[in-house]
Amino acid sequence: MHEVNPSRTALRVALRRAAHQVHDARPLVLDDPLAVRILGKQFQEELKRTPDKVKRPFSAALRAFVVVRARLAEDTLFAGVRDAGVRQYLVLGAGLDTFASRNPYAGVQVFEVDHPATQARKMEMLACAGIVPPESSHFVAVDFEQDSLRTKLLAAGFDERLPTVTAWLGVVPYLTAEAFRATMRVLARFAPGSEVVFDYSQPREALPPVEQMMLDSLSARVALAGEPFQLFFTPEMLAEELEELGLRVVEDLDGETLTARYLAGRTDGLVLRGKAGRVCVAGLVEAASQEVRD
Repeated sequence: MHEVNPSRTALRVALRRAAHQVHDARPLVLDDPLAVRILGKQFQEELKRTPDKVKRPFSAALRAFVVVRARLAEDTLFAGVRDAGVRQYLVLGAGLDTFASRNPYAGVQVFEVDHPATQARKMEMLACAGIVPPESSHFVAVDFEQDSLRTKLLAAGFDERLPTVTAWLGVVPYLTAEAFRATMRVLARFAPGSEVVFDYSQPREALPPVEQMMLDSLSARVALAGEPFQLFFTPEMLAEELEELGLRVVEDLDGETLTARYLAGRTDGLVLRGKAGRVCVAGLVEAASQEVRD
């Protein structure tokens, strides 16, 4: 992303989350009463022009993926609070995510990490919308080219000794391999019971011809916005990479599995399409986590 501008992809994600609240049938996959409000009047006309699901089915499929991955992250947090004593929720590349302002868990602190420009724009939008973040929310501005993520988190009051769920959505495909590994090494220091939820894309050669063309089109658009795709994994490659970093795959979900879990029985045209996008839930290998700490 450009140093002086907030992320354009963060805005596109926020528009898709808001469009889900407005254009899709109940029950919603992700019920987010602040998704429309945070956008303010500036983007209401664009929100109304959301492409029709019949005329633009792949646009709807992308919206479905955005809300399904967010729902999975919040479900993982719910299970972690209930079963593993999770006390922290870390949102990496938070963009215009609203969870910190609607956090229902009294004992959970929410740490949002993003580029300073994107985070500053978000704070302006929250203020304009009259949304006051609760005391449980912490905004951590990190320029990954200059700052240490771990140092910034600890300075903001983050406690890596506490079980934590991390949501890292819509970020991994834009990273270099080393940036991915560096962040995962930070997460591998967290307490046992911690998990990270992130989405990733399969490489072009792993896709059928039609999806290759779709990927090419989307890749061209994000590159034009200054945020090109860089990193791809097959499930096998990812599992091997995570193991080397001290993590293990808990779930690696394809479109068919995500559809069965979150979209089954819908008649409003909100469906996932293709094999490119997957969502992984990874947990710590306890021995490796202790070794990193030591």
